[in-house]
Amino acid sequence: MHLEHAACVSRWRPVSPVAKGLFALAGVVAAFAAPTPGGALAVAGLLFAVTRLAAGVPIPTYLRAAAAPLLFLALSSLSLALSLGSVDGGGLALTRAPDAGAQLGQVGSRSLAALAALLLLVLTTPLPDLIDLLRRLKTPALLLDLTVLGYRMLSVFSATVHDTVTAQTARLGYATRRHAWRSLGGLIANLAVQVWQRAQALHVAAQARNSDGPLRFMARTFPHARRDSLLALAGGTLLIMIGQLA
Repeated sequence: MHLEHAACVSRWRPVSPVAKGLFALAGVVAAFAAPTPGGALAVAGLLFAVTRLAAGVPIPTYLRAAAAPLLFLALSSLSLALSLGSVDGGGLALTRAPDAGAQLGQVGSRSLAALAALLLLVLTTPLPDLIDLLRRLKTPALLLDLTVLGYRMLSVFSATVHDTVTAQTARLGYATRRHAWRSLGGLIANLAVQVWQRAQALHVAAQARNSDGPLRFMARTFPHARRDSLLALAGGTLLIMIGQLA
């Protein structure tokens, strides 16, 4: 839930989500249009600087959000750097893939730049604004409803885990290894029951409204949406040019 909190307190919270979406899209285009790894890294650096300095996202929050994608990128890079081949005697061995350096430089730099563009969007745009933007883009209503329900359930489960662990800790539930295992089992059992109950409540609520149409939310108004969109287009164009020239 730290992503939603970071988006709500961001300096770009009043900026139109259309403008932020355009700028993030330009960042992705610049990442894959960059002819060299240096150009893609320059795009990634600029996007990080904009997210940190202009939007005011703290570095610990940024790194926390980027940790899982960076780990996935590192593991994926291993598959590019190493190849599994046969050796004399019929065995298998890991060898360095041909042209691994060039492939890693190109794929890694572009992936970093694209990740920076997406992090800029999610760390500055709360979920209601993202849903409104996706609805304008004619995203299927069923997909949006599932996204909202899933995100809501994750928020509820996160709060439940926090409250349960706090209560267990106050009762010395994690004082010893044996107590810790008992507390962990109780936590899992409590979550399983709550998942079932809340899913059943959502099902009853959907039946009560006859599942009549998609979920609706009041969209925010952005008085400077046109100005923000023009600035995003100008900034995105400049970002693409820098990626081509760097």
